[in-house]
Amino acid sequence: MLFNSYIFILAFLPICLAGFYLLRSRVPVAAKIWLISMSLWFYGYFNVNYLVIMLFSIGFNYVIFRILKATANSKRKAVFIAGIVINLAVLFYFKYFDFFIDNCNALLGTEMPLRNILLPLGISFFTFQQVGFLADTYRGEIKECAFVDYALFVSFFPQLIAGPIVNYDEMIPQFKAIGVKEFDFDRFLRGIYIFILGMGKKVLIADTFGGAVDFAYANLAYGINSTEALLAILFYTLQLYFDFSGYCDMAIGLGLLLGIDIPVNFNSPYKATNIIDFWKRWHITLSRFFTKNIYIPLGGNRKGNVRMYINLFIVFFLSGLWHGAGWNFILWGSMHGILYVLTRMYERIKTAKGKEKDGETFTRSKHNATAVLWRGISVLLTFVFVNIAWVFFRASGTGEAFKLLSEVFRGNWMLPGREFADYFNLSELWYLLKVLHLTSWDFSNYILMVLFLIFAVIITFFAPNVHEMADRTQYGISTAFFLAIILIWCVVSLSGVSTFLYFNF
Repeated sequence: MLFNSYIFILAFLPICLAGFYLLRSRVPVAAKIWLISMSLWFYGYFNVNYLVIMLFSIGFNYVIFRILKATANSKRKAVFIAGIVINLAVLFYFKYFDFFIDNCNALLGTEMPLRNILLPLGISFFTFQQVGFLADTYRGEIKECAFVDYALFVSFFPQLIAGPIVNYDEMIPQFKAIGVKEFDFDRFLRGIYIFILGMGKKVLIADTFGGAVDFAYANLAYGINSTEALLAILFYTLQLYFDFSGYCDMAIGLGLLLGIDIPVNFNSPYKATNIIDFWKRWHITLSRFFTKNIYIPLGGNRKGNVRMYINLFIVFFLSGLWHGAGWNFILWGSMHGILYVLTRMYERIKTAKGKEKDGETFTRSKHNATAVLWRGISVLLTFVFVNIAWVFFRASGTGEAFKLLSEVFRGNWMLPGREFADYFNLSELWYLLKVLHLTSWDFSNYILMVLFLIFAVIITFFAPNVHEMADRTQYGISTAFFLAIILIWCVVSLSGVSTFLYFNF
């Protein structure tokens, strides 16, 4: 089931909220079980067979948790390793087995058949979340957890499929407090606000860019001009951000509707001044997971600079592999890893020479114009690199990625084709505005494409993000009218509903 679907908005969500609030103050445990049941319906709606995998994963990991709590210190490490290995083995089978067989065939000249295994939605997310739970248990950070709370921790539908990847201490105390805390109307309104704006980011912005991107990639083999290739790269960069951050915003909004705070996963990442800053802002909970469970156990920065740089690269290599079973994902992760390491080297050299660190230069500089210009250049260069790297993330393979990049440098600059621009006709918007008697204008799709791009760029680089807006908003009639327009536009656009990009990972 998708957040951006009629069945979710008109049936699932009202039923879920009604049942939860009827039960929470009377029988808190029943309210938790209700949320678990609704989450299983939400997940099983995609494919009932997925439920078996997720239920096995929940049961197995809870058993490992209980064994870890009951096992003597001398044997706990063996139990912990066994639990992690089995989790990763299940993930490997569903996500990487065909990739492994394909590469063995290419390397050894064999003809082992591929299994064409269907990847269960969200398996990367709920596997990592449970691996993190077991790691926290092994480190002694988790003392106790009832099965109902654990099952809800794993299955909680707002962040089940595509995160954020949450920790025990962020969620379990809130689940334990269900039925204890009073209903918070302001939090509920904030949830509506964030959910609707997140849906707008996905349905109205990401999907509009996505149509043109899909067209460019589908026609890459038949020839697209350099303008279309360049725009496809830029459009995908914007599509991916608005799609994934839109999902996470909707997840946070849904959590607030249920009285649960879910951590923020994005903080205006394209405003980053370098790649280190970018990874403090993009997919924050995944970066946190890798830092806590890979980088630090490998030694972090405690074993010298060379070891630190190796550890950092390993983290990004594994991050690329986690995102997908393909050499293009490995290359994407390696590109980020190399630039991240080089940036860390540069910062250490600069610090050793007694110069100011990044960020301090911009705030302390006596030459404000120069500082602003340098910051702008830094943001632009980081954004250009991220654009190029995303090509490997989007492409079906490294060959397709290099093909698209080569089209940009072919010098075949001309107006994008009419079919490319047609994805920006924004027919639902004009219909809505005309119904409300707010406009009678019509525009060329080319003009609409340019205006839409300018609008998206302004939001990305200059506007506050959704959570900053929520902090500043006074929930009155004007806000309600604004949200109603966004919601109606989204609902009108749901006839072209599309899945979230991170569902593929």
